[in-house]
Amino acid sequence: MARLPTTPITLLSALLLLLYTASIVEAVPFFKRKHKRQKAGTKYGEHDAVHVVVNKVGPFNNPTETYRYYSLPFCHLHAGEDEHQKAAEEFADSSTLDGGDDAYASEGGIPLMSGRRIEGDRVGAERHKQRLGESIAGDRRETSPYEVSFQDDVEWRLLCKTTLGTKDLTKLKDAIHNNYFFEMFIEDLPMWGYVGDFEDEDAILGEMEGSHTYLFPHLHFKIGTNNNQIVSASVTTERDRRVDITNVHKPTTVQFSYSVEWFEDDLPWKMRMTRYSESRFLPSSFEIHWLSIINSFVLVLLLTAFLTIILMRVLKNDFSRYMELDDESMEEEESGWKLIHGDVFRFPEFPVLFCASVGTGVQLTLATFFLLILALTNLISTTRRGSILAGMVVLYCLTCTVGSFISTRLYFQMGGKAWVRCVLFTAGLFPVPVATVFMWVNTVALAHGSTSALPFSTIFTITALYSLIAFPLTVLGGILAKNYGSHDFNAPTRTTKVAREIPTEVPWYRSRFVQMVISGFLPFSAIYIELHYIFAAMWGHQVYTLFGILLFAFVLLIIVTSFISVALLYFQLAREDHRWWWSTFINAGMTGLFIYAYAFFYYFHRSGMSGVLQASFYFGYMAIISFAFFLMLGSAGFHFSLVFVKHIYSRVKCD
Repeated sequence: MARLPTTPITLLSALLLLLYTASIVEAVPFFKRKHKRQKAGTKYGEHDAVHVVVNKVGPFNNPTETYRYYSLPFCHLHAGEDEHQKAAEEFADSSTLDGGDDAYASEGGIPLMSGRRIEGDRVGAERHKQRLGESIAGDRRETSPYEVSFQDDVEWRLLCKTTLGTKDLTKLKDAIHNNYFFEMFIEDLPMWGYVGDFEDEDAILGEMEGSHTYLFPHLHFKIGTNNNQIVSASVTTERDRRVDITNVHKPTTVQFSYSVEWFEDDLPWKMRMTRYSESRFLPSSFEIHWLSIINSFVLVLLLTAFLTIILMRVLKNDFSRYMELDDESMEEEESGWKLIHGDVFRFPEFPVLFCASVGTGVQLTLATFFLLILALTNLISTTRRGSILAGMVVLYCLTCTVGSFISTRLYFQMGGKAWVRCVLFTAGLFPVPVATVFMWVNTVALAHGSTSALPFSTIFTITALYSLIAFPLTVLGGILAKNYGSHDFNAPTRTTKVAREIPTEVPWYRSRFVQMVISGFLPFSAIYIELHYIFAAMWGHQVYTLFGILLFAFVLLIIVTSFISVALLYFQLAREDHRWWWSTFINAGMTGLFIYAYAFFYYFHRSGMSGVLQASFYFGYMAIISFAFFLMLGSAGFHFSLVFVKHIYSRVKCD
């Protein structure tokens, strides 16, 4: 019976079928009508409706572990005008009498005024349309029953009155003890707040006798306007109106409410996102770190200058010695890197895998460079949720032709014949590990009911992008390399038929392991400080905006890696070891392994992350990112090394 070929399309088709079954719950809303997005920058008239969109809740320390906003027992419907007036009168009466309900008593009582008349026509928990990047980032935007109208202040308004039983109280109490926060949007402006708070608990033992858990049922919206456009939005909770839910076995009646305050803001609409880096809800450690960047830049300059001077002096001496020798004494005096001129261009083992790795590394480098340029020029909105992720997916698909062309051309230059296999390896070398990690983390997210699990529509979109754009462009790149690419390697020396024996006695400081450590650690030291801010943005709540510095650091990383790869290659050739192809690629890519090691350090010593779900996402996707750096830096180091080897062997006289 014939076996079907295992191609990337076959693998991703199997992934699609598997995740279709796992995401069947998510697939049902896919066919329901979803609400249109409220366009950012809308110019409102007086009393126009302003929609508050709810998104998700989750532990503050685990930014990937998020759940639907309505996974907690919040209000789906708005209370009517009569119910609001009755509740307001009860509040007013209780504030003037002793022995009133302490859970709802507040300073000054509750005013009866609620602004415009309550319509009660807004329903919560209905899906909103989302962009690709937002779905990848784990957003699940839904409608809310909050009634907000432009320029209409609301001193206090009842949202709903409900009695919470043991199940709902336990769910809320667990959320509060796990420092759950919620996220809402007005237009594209995010707002954050905490679900509740607890007091008098032991840091180790947790809840003790006399400790209390409080729910924040009242939200205060503060919205800034400029030229009839909404330019700022924030939400705060009021401790004076908190509800004690310590005893979950006692049914508790909770009145969820809100207030709205409008004010004139001098912030221009195009600058509306700049304040989020200053938000008090976000950690305040994010600051301009020019000193760290200058320190890294100076380190890179010194390292590069040192390697250049040493290498040029050594090579100059070698060239002078080799050029002065005549033909009779050449064989007697020949030693070091010139001795292996007949073996240095002997092609590596596993040429298909090697060429696919080089081509994929070039593709990822090009996609990353374009992404940083687009972010720097604001052609990709860095403040829009998930835009960086969506941009990287699209750029990867569009650059597939380049990666396939590079890998297939190199394969033909090595004398390869099975170029179709090389194309297929290039098509799957990066997507297959990504799909494997995704299958695991998405399964974990589905098991936890988290919004981090991609819905069926997003999985279908990404699979379609790969099947209809990425894979055909990869095949196109291979065809172009076969028909139009140069198939001549142009080696400056002839390769002998029998490989030269490699010396086995090597000092420990010249061993392969020491080379790998040096080649990984030195470039890593140049980006170590910047990594902290990048990790804080990727796996925290900070907003990274310094893409100019990030582009600068990325270029420096490639330069340092390439120089170190060339320097270590010279020492390898000098000890008459001609197996430099794979060793150069691996040495240059070792920085990726150091980045993954730093990921462990950051998780256990610099973050408060915990739990199976967060750990699966963190270590799974950091493995993918580290693998991408391994391919990018390995490819850069190899290309610089290839130019170096061809140059030095073309300058000396060889038999």
